[in-house]
Amino acid sequence: MRRRNFFAGLASATVVWPLAAYAQQSNRVRRLAVYMTLAEGDPEAQREFAALQQGLAALGWIEGNNFHIDTRWATADPNSVRTSAAELVKLAPDVILASATDGLAAFRQETQTIPTVFVSVSDPVGQGFVESLAHPGDNITGFTAFEFSMGAKWIETLKEISPSVQRIAVMFNPTTAPYFRLFLRSIEAGATPFSVKPSATPVQDLAEVDSAMTALAAERNVGLICLSDSFTSVHRKTIISLAARYTIPAMFPWREFAADGGLLSYGPDRVDMYRRAPAYIDRILKGVRAADLPVQQPTKFQFVINLKTAKALGLDVPATLLARADEVIE
Repeated sequence: MRRRNFFAGLASATVVWPLAAYAQQSNRVRRLAVYMTLAEGDPEAQREFAALQQGLAALGWIEGNNFHIDTRWATADPNSVRTSAAELVKLAPDVILASATDGLAAFRQETQTIPTVFVSVSDPVGQGFVESLAHPGDNITGFTAFEFSMGAKWIETLKEISPSVQRIAVMFNPTTAPYFRLFLRSIEAGATPFSVKPSATPVQDLAEVDSAMTALAAERNVGLICLSDSFTSVHRKTIISLAARYTIPAMFPWREFAADGGLLSYGPDRVDMYRRAPAYIDRILKGVRAADLPVQQPTKFQFVINLKTAKALGLDVPATLLARADEVIE
């Protein structure tokens, strides 16, 4: 009888102990390190950060109470991401939230032990960040940004609004978009049925952006596709301005491009990713390993048309295209 009571007590202790340990840990302020892929003054960045904070608060993580967020924001200096990652890791956070491919790469160089949740990373498996989507392994998991088959959709939509387009420049920075070949293959495959010739247009700085756009403008019946890329996001206003100056119809990957004057955008809802990320942060803070949380793919997409820009380019937007739009900017 005593033996049975002993083992019953032992079994009970094994259940109670982790709960007691978590309760003890939960009394201390937990720390989250966040790297945002846009500048602090960017309205889209503020929308994303607000979605993150709201999601955390809904799960009981209150800034200034049981939770603290250390944040770094992107700048035009490409080296700043590495500096930001190093600074944040030195603060010994409980969890890291890393935005975009270059942000995640910088954190991976600094730590392979601190649990890290990523958002807006296009090819986490191909870049070697995780072993697979279902079983990421190590300390990293998160939310992917794109399905590469979307390249064909970009071609189709751009051709629908501007039927005269015969050549499309595909702009990207190979340093911040090392996955560009996967997008290019998809775009090339999607271009064949429309008799459109895509061409890779790598750029490393704003001078190269200007040169590429000037060269494109010297041709007739051309268009532009910008890949999902932290470089093009940070410098989107310059790219949009040049496309407007040279009357080049352009397709962009994120809503903020269309909101800032770009003709079209189609891609995942990044605010939704930041709204979903707190669920993983919460589980990790409660003891779940990042390796046991499968990488999730986009579930919500946005198609945005800027009618003002279409009018400036002399384009008539088909009613069928307007009907498919999630948002029309007038």
